[in-house]
Amino acid sequence: MKSHLYHVDIRWKKGRTGEISSPELSEKIEIATPPQFTGGAENIWSPEHLFTAAAASCLMTTFLAIAENSGLEFTHFSCGSAGKLEMTDGKYLMTEIHLKPEVTITSEKDRLKAERILNKAAASCLISNSMKSTITVTPDIMVAAEKIPQ
Repeated sequence: MKSHLYHVDIRWKKGRTGEISSPELSEKIEIATPPQFTGGAENIWSPEHLFTAAAASCLMTTFLAIAENSGLEFTHFSCGSAGKLEMTDGKYLMTEIHLKPEVTITSEKDRLKAERILNKAAASCLISNSMKSTITVTPDIMVAAEKIPQ
C-alpha cells in the first residue's frame, strides 16, 4: 500500500479553545483544554477525547471491514471507551485506553466468528498499533432476539 496524507488545520479562537478543520472534510470540530486543567472548558472536545476516540473509531472501522470481508451477519456495533491520562516520569501521558465493543450477531452459530473478527480488528487497528498507550479490549457479543411469528 502506498502512503497517504491526512491534512488537519487548527485555528485558535479565544482563551483555551480552537477549531479543527480539514480541507478534505466539511465539518469542523471545536476543541479546548479539558476542564481538569487551568483555563479548560467543559462540554468541548479535548485532545484527550480525540486521542481516545481515534482508537475506538479505528477499532470500529477495522471491524467493519473484516466483518464485511468475512460475511459476518450482525445488526449492531458500538464501542465505549475510556482513556487514562496520568503523570508519568514528570510528564502527562495517555497511558491506557480501554475499549468496550458491543456486537449483536444474528445467530449464536456466529459467536466464535465474531470473537475472531474482533480480535483480528484489535490486532490490526493501525491507530492503536501507532500508540504507545496500553490498549485493552473487552468485547461483549450478543445474539439478536429472534422474532416470534404472530
